[in-house]
Amino acid sequence: MTDHLICHTEASSGFGGQEIRTLAEAAWLVEHGYRTLLICQPGSRILREADLRHLATVPVTMRSALDAGGFLRVRRVLADQRVSLVHTHSSIDSWLATLAARSLGIPAVRTRHVSIPIRRRRAFVYRLAHRVIATGEAIRTGVIAAGVSPSKVVSIAAGVDLERFHPDVCPMPVRRELQAAGFGSGKVVGLIANIRGSKGHRDFLAAAQFVLATRPDTRFLIVGEGVGFDDVRRQVVAMDLAREVLLTGFRRDVEDLMAALDVLVLPSLRSEGIPQVLVQALAMAKPVVATRVGSIPEVVVDGETGALVPPGDPVSLASAIVALLADPERCRRLGHEGRVRIREAYSMERVMARTVALYEDLLGPARDRIGHRQPTGSRRP
Repeated sequence: MTDHLICHTEASSGFGGQEIRTLAEAAWLVEHGYRTLLICQPGSRILREADLRHLATVPVTMRSALDAGGFLRVRRVLADQRVSLVHTHSSIDSWLATLAARSLGIPAVRTRHVSIPIRRRRAFVYRLAHRVIATGEAIRTGVIAAGVSPSKVVSIAAGVDLERFHPDVCPMPVRRELQAAGFGSGKVVGLIANIRGSKGHRDFLAAAQFVLATRPDTRFLIVGEGVGFDDVRRQVVAMDLAREVLLTGFRRDVEDLMAALDVLVLPSLRSEGIPQVLVQALAMAKPVVATRVGSIPEVVVDGETGALVPPGDPVSLASAIVALLADPERCRRLGHEGRVRIREAYSMERVMARTVALYEDLLGPARDRIGHRQPTGSRRP
């Protein structure tokens, strides 16, 4: 399949798990001899990050699903670059790129990253795609419920790089950093996520207050950036948690930060597939506490690979955190089982083998239509 060009599209200007997964999969393809292209918004974070990874990119303005100019611009790139298959990720680029791909006889794949129900009148773009990748079985069920044929929808979660995320990552560099920031040597509980309302940062802070009432030496780490960063920072001050909670902003050394944690928490309120941060933490044999949202229970099995609590319940969240902090043997057992589960089903190699097989299934019958066309070779046509 290496003579084909795979084009990912992403209209989002934000930068969270969805965009990180898109970049990771494009980079994996390149590293394994496949040719890729990324169409994204000019000036977007994903464009800057793709350039840092030396991925081939084309910035295209995509204003809305009804942007006729955006459709023509995307279609021109697909035709000029002789793209073989299009893989879309957000709503706007899915409409524009799927229609453009269809008009050129190019197979189109859509990934559904979130668990928000799909309204049937908006499901046409999913039916228009040749295949839909859902990031969890719960999301697959939702796509099918919107009227998409079950034969077109497959569940493939984000993969994890087991050479990067493993239990032997040294925690000391970040631990020393935390001690320099006044954290001391107590237990550290962390939330690593894009900072927006759906991730439950307010509940995390409320739970921190409950935890501190019984374990005052515990410290809390919030890693990430996003539209809610300033609001969360104000909440930390208003709740008198400035000495116990540290906001780091965006960090690239996620594995080093995870290594320094005693417990990782993801208190999502809604809209989750299988979050990468949970897969990464389990790959590092870290005990996790998460909420029963979307496809989270598919990877965090309560009592087996982690602890699950209801969303929007800071008291239950705090109780689960305290229980893990008080039971190192249980933490080790959960971490071990989580690591085994990830190695068996969520390694990057396994996930991408399934993704490439899906591509090949579409490109096989499409070969006569697409041919073996070569791209122009320009990164900025």
